[in-house]
Amino acid sequence: MKTTIDRRGFLQAAGIAAASSVVPGVPAGAQPPEGTARRPPRLLTGCCAYSYGKYLDAHQMTMEDFILKAVDLEVVGVDVTAYWLKSTEADYLHSLRRLAQRHGVLFSGAACGVEMCEPDAAKRAARVAELHKWVDAADELGAPHLRVFGGELPKGATVAQGKDWVVEVLKPASDYAAKKGVTLGMESHHGVTSMAADIIDILKRVDSPYATCNLDITHFPKDPYAQIAALIPYATMTHIRDHFDEPRPDPIDLERVWQMFAQGGYEGFMAAEYESKEDPGTGVPKLIAKIKTLCKKYSSV
Repeated sequence: MKTTIDRRGFLQAAGIAAASSVVPGVPAGAQPPEGTARRPPRLLTGCCAYSYGKYLDAHQMTMEDFILKAVDLEVVGVDVTAYWLKSTEADYLHSLRRLAQRHGVLFSGAACGVEMCEPDAAKRAARVAELHKWVDAADELGAPHLRVFGGELPKGATVAQGKDWVVEVLKPASDYAAKKGVTLGMESHHGVTSMAADIIDILKRVDSPYATCNLDITHFPKDPYAQIAALIPYATMTHIRDHFDEPRPDPIDLERVWQMFAQGGYEGFMAAEYESKEDPGTGVPKLIAKIKTLCKKYSSV
């Protein structure tokens, strides 16, 4: 006989074991940022426009088509990747916002490709200005979250130098974003943001509720599940694939991942960012179906 699990009881019993997993460089007693009190998990199904990058690159799909595809897939929110926006003009962004509103789709966020790890001071200032532009675009779109990148380390640079450069860009950018009510989510990716300890160090130094982690679960070079767990308290957006990156493209235990997010009391989107060999037309719905099942199983809604 199937037993119904009381999620509040489950969280109380489990504590925050997943979020406090031992990760090199992360204090064992690390606490979530201020203002993130423990609540039942709220895990929502989302989809990134990147999932349909093959079609968008080939002009076989527009951003309008993607929003309507999300309606067909019955996802709650969409993450709009800036590479495929026709422009950043207010009229165009407002038209997308209106289309989404008419069909009951939320903008969970937007994503730009700005990388902040830049050794040249003048170029770092230019990155700040570029982020201002994308914050403005997210604001016009009605997206409360903007994905940004830490970036690759230049040849010969140390991780410490790279983090200094990122902080120098992210701090003023998050101050500007705060004025618009847009949260900047720095993606766990390659380079200076490939390890949880370095991401947490950057976010603590920036010290803004508008500077958080866009937690992509796929990119960690070692101890991926421990790295994911350490970043859950700092995550305001999550990108989901079902396999890790090259050179070790192992399948991801999504059940385990959802258990960690539930134990960590995460509230937010679990957004499909499909990048497998199968055509997106058939592959994306399969990934969305997995996400829906797990969200229903582990979420309080």
